[in-house]
Amino acid sequence: MQDDIFNSFQTTPNGHLDRRTFLRGAAMTAVAGSIGTTALGTSAATKAPADAIEWAAQMRSGEVTPLEALDATIARIEAYPKLNAVVLRDFDLARDHAKKLSALGAAARTEATAHAPFWGVPFLLKDLGVGMQGTITSNGCRFFKDAVSPVDSTIVTRHKAAGLNIFGKTAAPEFGMTTTTESALYGITPNPWNARHTTGGSSGGAAAVVAAGIVPVAHATDGGGSIRIPASHCGMFGLKPSRGRTPAGPFGLDGAAGLSAGHAISRTVRDSALLLDLTAGPEAGSRVLPQRDVPGSYLQALSLAPEKKLRIAVWRNNYFGLPVHADCLAALDKAAKACEAMGHVLEDKMPELPVAEIYAGMGPAMSAGLLVAMQAREKQLGRAAREDEFEPIDWAMLQSAKNASAAQLFAARAGFDRAGQLLDRFLVQYDLILSPVTAVPPQLLGALRLDQSYDGYAREAMKSSAFTSLLNLSGHPAMSVPMHWTTDNLPIGAHFVAPFGGEGRLLRLAAQLEQAHPWAQRMPDLSSFKV
Repeated sequence: MQDDIFNSFQTTPNGHLDRRTFLRGAAMTAVAGSIGTTALGTSAATKAPADAIEWAAQMRSGEVTPLEALDATIARIEAYPKLNAVVLRDFDLARDHAKKLSALGAAARTEATAHAPFWGVPFLLKDLGVGMQGTITSNGCRFFKDAVSPVDSTIVTRHKAAGLNIFGKTAAPEFGMTTTTESALYGITPNPWNARHTTGGSSGGAAAVVAAGIVPVAHATDGGGSIRIPASHCGMFGLKPSRGRTPAGPFGLDGAAGLSAGHAISRTVRDSALLLDLTAGPEAGSRVLPQRDVPGSYLQALSLAPEKKLRIAVWRNNYFGLPVHADCLAALDKAAKACEAMGHVLEDKMPELPVAEIYAGMGPAMSAGLLVAMQAREKQLGRAAREDEFEPIDWAMLQSAKNASAAQLFAARAGFDRAGQLLDRFLVQYDLILSPVTAVPPQLLGALRLDQSYDGYAREAMKSSAFTSLLNLSGHPAMSVPMHWTTDNLPIGAHFVAPFGGEGRLLRLAAQLEQAHPWAQRMPDLSSFKV
């Protein structure tokens, strides 16, 4: 299947870019070696940065080497240190690998790329819950600041098999427990579009590096909106897969008691589709495996004829009664209008849900996962964790988890199952759900930090996750698609939800929206992030 996937994208509609255009299109700067330099930054008026599929095509042809691509990417990071999005740097390891790839002759390169569609493309992991052998994953926490992974996570093994050259990890808040990317360990990762505001969280570092043109796609995870919220805040595409679609192992096969799913934030829909093709599927011990809703690959499905007259339920409100900001409704309305122009039928309709029942277990489930991770680290270090090694809200959650009962955890998972049952029934009547991603535009930095009063934190966090978190409980796939920019130059996405296993439908619609309302050419002004 990988050969078929590669053949479907190796030639772009505009043909291959030349070497200098490749580097400029990828928004790179200060390129090492004989290529010279390109202008810093990319304005909204210039050609869109190249995506990972274009990068791979250039390296397959030999027009750009993996080492040149990596060095240009690293130079871009170093040119904008105030972005503070890449917090763990495995540059030497990646350079050694890139040198080996770059030394291959044409025949060996052709053979290698036939089985690795993203061959040589620089790639970043999220610094949370995923390991690459011999490198640190700190989870944004001082207690884990030098924790070295003994093995590759299953998804990392698949990233490597896809040809991606992993060279570091992106910022995340401590254990992903808030919807901003701010931590005591690494500081603040500001929004590339407006440095006073949050990138969202917890995959804010991933969203920032993609929005800034450093890499075209980056690993991300979503336990309450942590792919979709940063994608919305940074004007990129973000897909949360169905529960069980991508692997979470080998140490835990059901991320955060089923709440968390791993995938990516990307500039283009096709990069997300291809990466999902290359990483989805069971691992040893998997028991939850959603059926695919499209024949063949997700990438190939993007070229299928549009689905006619999808029935789309529109949720303008949320289940917590929070008011929704006019800009968030504007993004929804633009998406609704675009869908109607494609011939789809929209109706305002929300099912009744037992909110208290299905949400009651979210806190206990996430706290229990945090406690297990802390205890494993204590055993590894041979000492107890200290309060000053955690942020205050996380420390309080740890203490609460120690007192949780087995009945509470059982009831938590039962609540998740109840959410899945009710939404499955609702999605028999409708093909998709459309809602805002968040109730408010990107909040000011500091509003969501983990060192404030719990009430203040919870109030602000609810504004971020009132729409997204329900789909983590139920396990349904969902995505954020860029649709609107505020007068403060902040992006806002629209949120779509599909039936369980319906990633193909989401990706196909996203590709159509991408064509009708392109976003990839839009670039933030990064001048304030320079040295």
